[in-house]
Amino acid sequence: MGPAGSRRAQSALLLLAVAAVSLGTSVACGPSSVSLALGPREYVATDYESVLDRWTRTQQLFIASELDDMLTTTATYESWDFRWAYVVRYAEDYRLTVAQRRALLERSLAETTRYHQFYVALYAQRYPWSDLNAENAAWIVRLIDDRGNETAPSEIEPIRKPGAIERTYFPYSTPWRRAYRVRFPVARSDGRQTISPSARWFGLRFAGAQGNEQLVWNIEPPKAP
Repeated sequence: MGPAGSRRAQSALLLLAVAAVSLGTSVACGPSSVSLALGPREYVATDYESVLDRWTRTQQLFIASELDDMLTTTATYESWDFRWAYVVRYAEDYRLTVAQRRALLERSLAETTRYHQFYVALYAQRYPWSDLNAENAAWIVRLIDDRGNETAPSEIEPIRKPGAIERTYFPYSTPWRRAYRVRFPVARSDGRQTISPSARWFGLRFAGAQGNEQLVWNIEPPKAP
């Protein structure tokens, strides 16, 4: 086997090892389930990192035959629970008054009644392919759940140059990734919810000519009254 063949073989073994470790991790200690319950929270600023971790998912799309990372996506669902922790941390960092914090929290929580919002940072094999707003985008994103609902975004807002706020509160934002806020309506025009009240999970699906990947949030069953 020549040098090129040897390098390919080593790369293949490395990829298999990484995949095996990833699989073992996902089976042994996969992402925790999340609660969509509303109501007050008792967070302090130092809780933010653990709450961010609970509401964040990452997936990679590999083409094994070419050993290429076609798409790596990390997304945080900005849920009621997440927003409460975010505002507490932000208010502490920026030394907001009690009144300012209350007003910010009320505005942020009110948004959850209108749309499902995700902070998304992604890396594609070629930088132009990470443009979700391109006329012929390499990837389209949909909100999905296990009840068969599939919803297109109502808005994909690019974050042109993630600054101190994005780098601090969403530390997976890097110069090699494009960042967006992706919003989906909470309800369709007929009143049906885009995430079914009986759903066991919801997620984001990124699909294109080169494959697809899903980021999934498992939902805790509602507590008995």
